[in-house]
Amino acid sequence: MSLESHGPAPCDDADGHLVTAGPLTPPPDSAGTVADEKALRHSVAEDVQGMILATLVASLGLAIFAKGGLMIGGMAGLAFLVHYAFGWNFGLVFVLVNLPFYWVAVRRMGWEFTLKTFAAVTACGVLTDLLPRWADFAHMSSLYSAIVGGALAGLGILFYIRHRASLGGIGILAVYLQRTRGWSAGKVQMSFDTLLMCVAFSVLSPSKVMYSAIGAVVLSLVLMFNHRPGRYMGV
Repeated sequence: MSLESHGPAPCDDADGHLVTAGPLTPPPDSAGTVADEKALRHSVAEDVQGMILATLVASLGLAIFAKGGLMIGGMAGLAFLVHYAFGWNFGLVFVLVNLPFYWVAVRRMGWEFTLKTFAAVTACGVLTDLLPRWADFAHMSSLYSAIVGGALAGLGILFYIRHRASLGGIGILAVYLQRTRGWSAGKVQMSFDTLLMCVAFSVLSPSKVMYSAIGAVVLSLVLMFNHRPGRYMGV
């Protein structure tokens, strides 16, 4: 299924837009008619610079989360938990835990979205690991880490959405289940993130889990206020 074609779904809103609250993998934008989409489509150069900027911003947000010892939802949160619990490389774990979701992305989102998402996940994971070597922070409070890390990660995801990509994860599966079985993508994403936060209590202190939840809320608010079908039209 290509990115340009979106069949009717049981959870579409009144305007025909897919409704999902998945913070890490929102659906591609709809741009009206086919002619509108062709007129608004980014060039290769625009896509490249957009993906680079998205990676710089999102990886900085994730690095700030890591410095504060926090986590977020989705597969990035799972990768953080594995990193904290076993000391494994965050970037490698982030890439590996996303692999099972790419076959869903190919079937439901198309090859363009899938390849861009694979590139985004890989680049963001690698850069998140490298950033502390290039720009170390002497001190990072948990509250600052939650707010600024969540805001930057949310902005990075917005840039990815604009260029038909994402940071992968459970959100891809959530959108797939919404389209095929009528399950609410937002509820699927929320259920996974709630379970993840519960597991986090066995790895992080209660205060760290609380600040992690604040960071996840900030990230979601950035997407909620800035990604709206009919308004956010860049493709």
